[in-house]
Amino acid sequence: MSTSIFDEKTEDELWLEFKKTQSPELRNAFIRQYMPLVKYVAGKVHTGMPGSVEFDDLVGFGQFGLLDAINKYDPEKNVKFKTYAVTRIRGAIFDELRSIDWVPRSVRQKSKEIEDTIGRLEAKLGRTASDAEVAGAMGISEEEFQQTILKVSGTSILSLNDVWYSGDESDHVSIGDCIESPSSLNPDVIVEREEIRRVIIEAINELPEKEKMVLVLYYYEDLTFKEIGQVLNVSESRISQLHTKANLRLRSKLTNIRKGIL
Repeated sequence: MSTSIFDEKTEDELWLEFKKTQSPELRNAFIRQYMPLVKYVAGKVHTGMPGSVEFDDLVGFGQFGLLDAINKYDPEKNVKFKTYAVTRIRGAIFDELRSIDWVPRSVRQKSKEIEDTIGRLEAKLGRTASDAEVAGAMGISEEEFQQTILKVSGTSILSLNDVWYSGDESDHVSIGDCIESPSSLNPDVIVEREEIRRVIIEAINELPEKEKMVLVLYYYEDLTFKEIGQVLNVSESRISQLHTKANLRLRSKLTNIRKGIL
C-alpha cells in the first residue's frame, strides 16, 4: 500500500474518503493491502479441493471478491473490512468454481438427490429430518448415506453471495449477511420489514445444533475443518460431513421457503 497515503490519514479515514470519492488511487491501495487476505482464503479453500483445482486459479477468483468487497464496503456499519471481505472473497471463489462446473456429473446428481430428498421429507414432516429418515427415503442404509455424504463433501458448495431480492434489486439480502455469531442469530433483533433476512435466519436456526455451529465457525469465525474438529472434539472428516449436510439441508430449506414466497 502507498506509504504516503497512510502517513497522512488513518485507514478508517481513507475508507470514508473512498466511499465518497471512489478514488482509483485509493482502490488500488486497498487492493495491494488486502491481497494477502485473498491468498489466505484461497489457501483455506484449496485444502478441501481435489488436486485438479489449482491454488493460483482460486487466488484469481478471490480477487474478484476482494474488488467487490472494496467497492461495496460501508465503514459506517462498524464492521471490520477484513471480516466483511473474507465472506465476499470466499463467495467469489465458490461462485466461480460452480460456474466452471468442476464437479463430476455423477457426484453433482447425487448431491442434488440428497438435497431434494431432504426438502421433500422436511416439508412433509414439518421438522428437521434425521440421517436415518433421509437414508430411508433414499432407499439406502444409514451407513451408505454417511459414505455418500463423504463422497460429495467439498462439492455441495453453499454460496454466501446467493442473493434474495425483496421487491426490487435495490433491496436484497445475501445468505452471508445472515450467518453471524450465535448471539446475533435472533430474528427478534431484525427490523420487521426485512422479511427475507428473517426467513434465512430462521432456516439457519432450524439446522441441527452441530451443523449450525460448523457453519458459524467456518464462515463467521473463519476456522478450518481441523480447527473446528478440535473445538467440537471430533475428527476432521466428521466436520466435513456436518458441513456438507448443513449446506444441503440449508439449500433445501431455502428452496422450499423461496417456493412459498414466490
